[in-house]
Amino acid sequence: MGVLSGIRVVEFAAIGPAPFGTMLLADMGADVVRIDRPQAPSDLGPKLEGKRVDVTGRNRRSLTLDLKSPQSVAAALELIERADVLIEGFRPGTLERLGLGPEVALARNPRLVYARMTGWGQTGPMAERAGHDLNYIALSGVLSAIGPAGGRPVPPLNLVGDYGGGGMLLAMGVLAALLNVQRGGAGQVVDAAMTEGAAQLGSAIWGLLAGGDWQEQRGSNLLDGGAPWYDTYETEDGLHMSIGPIESRFYAQMLEILGLADADLPHQHDRAGWPRLREAFTAAFLGRTRTQWAEAFAASDACVVPVLGLAEAADHPHSRARGSFIEVDGVVQPVPAPRFLGTPSAQPRPAPQRGELGHAALRDWGFDSVAIERLQASGLGFKA
Repeated sequence: MGVLSGIRVVEFAAIGPAPFGTMLLADMGADVVRIDRPQAPSDLGPKLEGKRVDVTGRNRRSLTLDLKSPQSVAAALELIERADVLIEGFRPGTLERLGLGPEVALARNPRLVYARMTGWGQTGPMAERAGHDLNYIALSGVLSAIGPAGGRPVPPLNLVGDYGGGGMLLAMGVLAALLNVQRGGAGQVVDAAMTEGAAQLGSAIWGLLAGGDWQEQRGSNLLDGGAPWYDTYETEDGLHMSIGPIESRFYAQMLEILGLADADLPHQHDRAGWPRLREAFTAAFLGRTRTQWAEAFAASDACVVPVLGLAEAADHPHSRARGSFIEVDGVVQPVPAPRFLGTPSAQPRPAPQRGELGHAALRDWGFDSVAIERLQASGLGFKA
């Protein structure tokens, strides 16, 4: 089921953004076969790869291969010949050295979309360097804008580099390249770099900066916590509410519900008065619990909602009404998104163990029993 039903993807196992981008495609119905390394002491432990916690590994089937042997490389190429998409997240040059680079793969399958996920990109003086999400968004310029006034830049989890500027950008590139192939174009390489993806996520901020409406000092702007009416506030019970009434009519509603409509407060956009506004909002929110404030604002357009914990989000009435979370194999997780009303996505399957469902995947990809035995003899590992 799903809008991408019939699209075949070979994914070389990785961590972080590439699995997330692949998950998006798999959630939409793509048939993903993940190439895992055989179990080895150097592999990541079960806390990172355990079946019950690997949410971004959902909706795959798995085969195992030791790509250091020529026979296994040949087996991988047989899979690539039948795929629409290849996804890899190694350092530049890794698959070339193994004999599975784009030139070889596209020669075997000219319609292939060869998608590459890295931090720095496939070229450039830093392409070969190691790094992680925080490093990539630091170089993009985006990290410098995140954090409190007078404080250090704050890691925004690994959402901006790994997932927003990485995996999501990768998935979009794959879809665009697939569309080009379906229109008669040739297969090609998709070079997705987290530094560039993170910078793209900041496009609107670059516009504000160019227009003189953004200051490089953290915590001094409209969207970075500088504005007292776009921030979070502690409640009586030590929890928090988020407020974001940028428009004047929404701001007026917030003041009314907070009991500050008749207070002698500075104008919303009077920067000199922002400290007084913050003091007033801080005192007001400390007067009630988070639940009480959530109920007070529930029917308004004041743009004020509670800050929920991860475990709480699935139980919110809006999430329950839409079915925004689902339990898969005992793990509560987000449902596939976006939604397609004509071709809805299937309920997610849990991440496979190494080699799990690999035999069925080979059958579905058109390999007969003789070919499967030959692939197995070449080092391809699988389970029923």
